[in-house]
Amino acid sequence: MQRDPRAFLWDVRESATAIQDFTAGMDAVAYAANEMAQSAVERKFEIIGEALSQLAKLDSALAARIPELPQIVAFRNQLIHGYATVKVGTVWNVAQRSLPSLLACVVSLLQELGEP
Repeated sequence: MQRDPRAFLWDVRESATAIQDFTAGMDAVAYAANEMAQSAVERKFEIIGEALSQLAKLDSALAARIPELPQIVAFRNQLIHGYATVKVGTVWNVAQRSLPSLLACVVSLLQELGEP
């Protein structure tokens, strides 16, 4: 049985919200000093990238409505396959600068489509 495409959006929303919770009250220095927060954030970014990759395979029209989807999936691949070259500052910047707009987009889509 195929998964409802909205479930992938739900996964993205929940993971993005978790990243915001994990990093709340931190600055870049505190984040860089907190290995547990780094691991948690990276894991949630992996889930976001995989969920969007699966969404693109299942419903390309819906996935196309998410700006920068290929870059998000590529970031997931870098975290998983290029883990040795991942820079803490890069992950921090993505969480602070790019994640809020992704979350807003996904929340809007889920409101439009309804919860799974």
